[in-house]
Amino acid sequence: MISALVLVADPGDADALDRLADSLGALVAGVAAGLVGDAVIVAAAMDPGVDTIADATGASLVVMPPGANPWVAGAALARRDWVLCLEAGDVPGDGWIRTLDRFVGTAGADALGRLSRPHASLATRLAVWAEAMVGARVARPGDVVRRDRLTEAGTFAPRLTPRRLIARIDRA
Repeated sequence: MISALVLVADPGDADALDRLADSLGALVAGVAAGLVGDAVIVAAAMDPGVDTIADATGASLVVMPPGANPWVAGAALARRDWVLCLEAGDVPGDGWIRTLDRFVGTAGADALGRLSRPHASLATRLAVWAEAMVGARVARPGDVVRRDRLTEAGTFAPRLTPRRLIARIDRA
């Protein structure tokens, strides 16, 4: 089983709650399949709407300190060994359950799985491309990584080589 970390970077945005609900709703199929065990919402600031959604869905909520790594903050509350990092509005596409189940079942402790996010900015896609060659130092949305790799220092030392997974993440 995995924990899902969902980042709400701007809780004050008018569409933030809808995007959060879309991401959490997409995870229900993973819960039903026995893959997703819990969810942690990582918010950049306290927001009553985000708090209400967390309470209604049974997700844990953490408000990250300014300048903190959101994935480290979320991993501190995650209950499973593997975490899936998502931004609010990310919706895993077809085949994601089988892909992630196979990955976490066969990957070693230093593995980093990466789902494609075609909607990411050009700068992010270039960084992801470079990390495929030199290794990743930090987790990104769409990554599947062991929780203990996120709680150590926020950076991967040594760098982790991302393994491209065949499933993708769409944007709601």
